[in-house]
Amino acid sequence: MSLQQPAVFCNMVFDWPAQHWNAKCLSKLLCGKQIRFRMGMKKTDTVPQFETMCSYVDATLEEFLVWSCGQSVSVAGPFSHYDNSKFWAYADYKYLASVFEDNTDVLQNVVWSDFGFPGRNGRESTLWIGSLGANTPCHLDSYGCNLVLQVQGRKRWHLFPPEDTAFLYPTRIPYEESSVFSKVNVVNPDLKHFPQFLKAQRHMVTLYPGQVLFVPRHWWHYVESIDPITVSINSWIELEEDHQARVEEAITRMLVCALKAAEDPTNTKAWLNPTEVEGTSHEINSQYLNGAISAYLEHNKVAEALTSTEFKINGEHRVEAPLKKRKLDVHTRTKEKKSPCHKLATDTAKLEENIPFGLDLIPVLPSLQNESSEKGTAESDVKGLVSESGGHVEKLNCAQEQPVMNKAEIPLAGNIVSDSTTCHSQPFISTDDLLDCLVDPKVISLVAQLLLQKRTCNL
Repeated sequence: MSLQQPAVFCNMVFDWPAQHWNAKCLSKLLCGKQIRFRMGMKKTDTVPQFETMCSYVDATLEEFLVWSCGQSVSVAGPFSHYDNSKFWAYADYKYLASVFEDNTDVLQNVVWSDFGFPGRNGRESTLWIGSLGANTPCHLDSYGCNLVLQVQGRKRWHLFPPEDTAFLYPTRIPYEESSVFSKVNVVNPDLKHFPQFLKAQRHMVTLYPGQVLFVPRHWWHYVESIDPITVSINSWIELEEDHQARVEEAITRMLVCALKAAEDPTNTKAWLNPTEVEGTSHEINSQYLNGAISAYLEHNKVAEALTSTEFKINGEHRVEAPLKKRKLDVHTRTKEKKSPCHKLATDTAKLEENIPFGLDLIPVLPSLQNESSEKGTAESDVKGLVSESGGHVEKLNCAQEQPVMNKAEIPLAGNIVSDSTTCHSQPFISTDDLLDCLVDPKVISLVAQLLLQKRTCNL
């Protein structure tokens, strides 16, 4: 937990049963159960392809495998309207506890306890299954840090440090709790409209099967599948800072929903991410804000009652419910507010201990400055060793030994139309322009502190 930069762990999961969860294996485990896929276009553009611009289909993994291989699809099949040469499919952000609700024993096949978090397994994890070109827009997560296991295929990660936030042109439209999106398509940036992006320090790494990537808190990331089928499993590790972050997210939600709902009460699809299924009424958001503030204050009382030595970074004091990247129900938050979470080991980091980087722990280094430009796809020259189940050790993740995909081979995002990304020359101030200022992270942090101070004084 003292790592302050992204890093790749090798030889950590060779004995995990989940390491064998490729798409075919998962198809058998799910026994024909349908899951939802997000459909995006393999089309080069200079703006991000947000989830609000995608379509969705419900299908089995078996149907997905047939479609992704280019085989004939039944006219009535769920993918029948999507040419796999023009579209990608992504079953993203699927909670394993929900996916395997009828077979919970398999949750033990994910063993995050090996990383120092006793009891953490598949119940606190999410599943990602995608086809070639599937991607998530560049964003940062408001809560926790991230551990990502690559099971099948390869994914290319573009990462940017928190201090580069201004260069990523952050926006909360589309709105999704815990995700701050970038207006920039980082693989094909529009430098005319986003010139400051050139100052962003890109870190790149390709994650191979059997490797685990650590993404520190508030690091920006864009992730793309570069193989025909990819499978990943991740877990967000809750941190001490998340308590105030939930208050800040509640304030952001109230402001975004109030202004955008007033702008067009009948159309939330244009600005509200499909993952946000709860109501957006002012009453609900007010309850959510009050619940987050109460949880923060209650946590502080519990924290003060514990000695500093009782906060262990090894997960001894673990939250009872898994960290939710998406918004939790207000009542759920109230129930879990008394459970202290992992404390970020800032004191340990200050000791400047030597991180044992080497063959089994590989730092993700910055790309060369002249290669992190508009067409930058160069990766850090990192090498890792991954032990396979048969005992064979294979050299992986070496940028010099991997073929570089040219621009024509990399399927990128499709066209987007939104006033926050394309209408740069409009002479008036839009609602999104105002929101970009109101919900700026620095502004929201200050408002949260003032609210908490006011509430504390009133008590």
